[in-house]
Amino acid sequence: MKRFLIGSLLAIIITTLAILAPAQEKSEPEYKMVEFHMALLKRGPKYDAAGMAKDLQAGHLANVMSLLESGKAVIAGPLGDDGDIAGVFVFRAKSAEEARAWAEADPAVKAGFFSAEMHPWWAGDLMTKPAMPIKMTTVYLAFLTRGAKWTPEKTPATAEIQKAHLANINRLAETKKLVIAGPFGDNGQLRGIFVFKVGSIDEARALSETDPAVQAGRLAIELHPWMVPEGILP
Repeated sequence: MKRFLIGSLLAIIITTLAILAPAQEKSEPEYKMVEFHMALLKRGPKYDAAGMAKDLQAGHLANVMSLLESGKAVIAGPLGDDGDIAGVFVFRAKSAEEARAWAEADPAVKAGFFSAEMHPWWAGDLMTKPAMPIKMTTVYLAFLTRGAKWTPEKTPATAEIQKAHLANINRLAETKKLVIAGPFGDNGQLRGIFVFKVGSIDEARALSETDPAVQAGRLAIELHPWMVPEGILP
């Protein structure tokens, strides 16, 4: 996996645009929130830890470039660990069906090397381009998932936790260490994402653990290093 991420996805990151979202939930936006569609590229039935064949790799990269240059994909980049998720696409599409069609048209997905898990995702519609010349940096992507004490019921207690959760997001955003945050819109196991611009995964984890919903066990954190070009994040 790492050989593929470092050797074959560098070109993806160099042309990637980033979503710089305000740290808000869909229900209480400070800025206008836009529904995007996120594709999590996971190991497919024909995944090979040794990496892609050269022709498949070339087709995959060409397709990613086309999606980014056309504006269909507003962000794409690899995760820097050996987990089940190899990378993330975020599409600006008219519908979930359109976004899924774009994800499934990728040569690596069609070949079964990857599978695309789709989710609606909300974020602020703020974008910037990477600084030139390109230099790589690592940020930390946190998936917020349902925790051990998650319950669907809305009670005064859960309302207070949610209020404190949003206040903590605002506090972290003000530090400029939390640079992207936004909720998923499909009410599933994945609840949202944080992206931290900090010096280590341990620091990102410590910041994540200040979240009252995490402390209460309603949310849990899955952290991954994420390679991005310098200059696209504040």
